[in-house]
Amino acid sequence: MKFDYDVIIIGSGPAGFACAMQSTKFDKKVLIVEADEEHLGGTWINKGTVPSKALREAAKLIQSFHTQFGDEKGRKPYEKFRMEDLLQYKETILEEKNRKVKTDMIKNEVDTARGWGKLIDDHTIEVSDKLNKKETFTAEYILLATGSRPTEPNGFEIDHKNILDYESVLNLTHIPRRIVIVGSGIIAFEYATIFSALGTRVAILSESDKPLSFLDREIHLELMNLLKKKKIQLITSIQIEKVQSNDLRTCIEVAFKTTNDDRLKVIETDHVLHIGLKQPNTENIGIEELSLKMHKNYVGVDDNYRTSVPSVYAAGDLIGNPSLASTAFVQGRLAACSMFGSESDSLAEHAPYGIYSIPEIAGFGITEQQAEKEKMDVTIGRAYYNNLTQADIKQETEGILKLVFNTSDLKLLGVHIIGDQAADLIHLGQAVISSGGTIRYFMDKVLNYPTYTEAYRIAAFNGVNRVYKAGVKYKK
Repeated sequence: MKFDYDVIIIGSGPAGFACAMQSTKFDKKVLIVEADEEHLGGTWINKGTVPSKALREAAKLIQSFHTQFGDEKGRKPYEKFRMEDLLQYKETILEEKNRKVKTDMIKNEVDTARGWGKLIDDHTIEVSDKLNKKETFTAEYILLATGSRPTEPNGFEIDHKNILDYESVLNLTHIPRRIVIVGSGIIAFEYATIFSALGTRVAILSESDKPLSFLDREIHLELMNLLKKKKIQLITSIQIEKVQSNDLRTCIEVAFKTTNDDRLKVIETDHVLHIGLKQPNTENIGIEELSLKMHKNYVGVDDNYRTSVPSVYAAGDLIGNPSLASTAFVQGRLAACSMFGSESDSLAEHAPYGIYSIPEIAGFGITEQQAEKEKMDVTIGRAYYNNLTQADIKQETEGILKLVFNTSDLKLLGVHIIGDQAADLIHLGQAVISSGGTIRYFMDKVLNYPTYTEAYRIAAFNGVNRVYKAGVKYKK
């Protein structure tokens, strides 16, 4: 049977983009269907990962300046800097990233169709444009990579002026003096530290009793201490009762209760930012018509990202955790390899996570509490940022790098970091763990000085001292 394409991809986010690029390397004819009329890249480039990290970088630069040189006449950043300037920095990056993605598509001869893509049968996609004009395309394989969107708030509505979501917060015209963030996930904490770095007074209202509970407990404790130092208020186990404008006091009032206290509490703020949990974009893409098997609310796939229909694959946020851009890139590539018979390693059982707060948080492998639960004989090695020369130079001395390793053979099992450049640092630990290495790697190899990587060496020696009761402190 003759098809129009070898593969049709619905969605141009990380998974879709990676699948397209890999498929062209197999000399396959590729079509990407994208609902956005102007841009490729989906939430990844235009609304989520890239723009929020660009804003974070601008905020971090401002914070670093104040740390190095002190406040100018006691003025807060929001009194000196305009949000317009920060967002222009973001827009410049988005324009450049969009240009690069478009160039990659053209260079690799990937066709694009603008409109809403929907499965019609095992090999056919219907694309409806903004005028509801419909066109069908066929392919040997189809990849669903439609991503996710945040859940809507309960008890109040987003007006994109005073009450914001992840998209409208990036269009603020000013740096707010006060902001209340409603959310329990990673992005809520990222935005909390971003605005705190800009001098904004921040409060986080979390429905969860222990947000970010997956973190190693010591890293979690350090995060809580850092929030206190930054004067970021965190209130857990809350239920929002009402969000309303108080014109007399020219503010927004957020009324809430906590599970252990039935009294109504109110916080006054300039803006509310709602950060909902991720929910997959599974509506109106033909899942029901093909009776694809689902896993909870997500599309079910096998180890090769193939759905219950052999010619249809799915990847990215659509298939659930870990719901990271980094893993979606790999999933899209591996899906293409499976489609066209190229042997490839499967996605590692564990992927590193990175939280782009200020400072960053990252981890890979087992945590100390997981080891305890499984009754493993492990030892912990620690390096504190305030002992690193590079941290002194940059005046970024808050943080910990923590190694979890087997006591008997020193095999590295987990690395957990909170501190500057954590999301980059984690990959050295990931490489050692993935290759079955021991912490002796960090002691025997030369690591550049001064760098944050020195933390691995310090943590390794700290751990070995514990094992062999070496060093002055342990001998005593």
